[in-house]
Amino acid sequence: MISPLDISTSALVAQRTRLNTISGNIANMSTLKNEEGENKPYQERFVIFKTDEQQAEGGAAGVKVERVDIKQSEPKYRYQPEHPLAITEGKWKGYVAYPDIDMNQQFVDALEASRAYEANVGMIEMTKGITRQNLSILA
Repeated sequence: MISPLDISTSALVAQRTRLNTISGNIANMSTLKNEEGENKPYQERFVIFKTDEQQAEGGAAGVKVERVDIKQSEPKYRYQPEHPLAITEGKWKGYVAYPDIDMNQQFVDALEASRAYEANVGMIEMTKGITRQNLSILA
């Protein structure tokens, strides 16, 4: 059995992971090479949550990060024939492949994650207040 504090804490950890992933996406919006040094643009990451197996009284459950997935999407191509990473042959000759990351969507996702984070901090504060009141009644 888990407590309401555990449920809110699990949500805080999950939203922190989501915010870190979003900030990584924003930071890599101009990254044109992958970790191996190949001319492949960065691909957007996103977090998948799942319900925690442990449940509190009444069936309430926490949340866990199941995995961080990579969005499989076509890069955005910009015609820049003088760029050192421009494609040299084929359909996209003279174009540079950039990550397909929408900054507006990233900001909206970050705002949503930070609001969820704030809501869970509020729940922790309310739980602490209720516990404090219960202890004052019992004392």
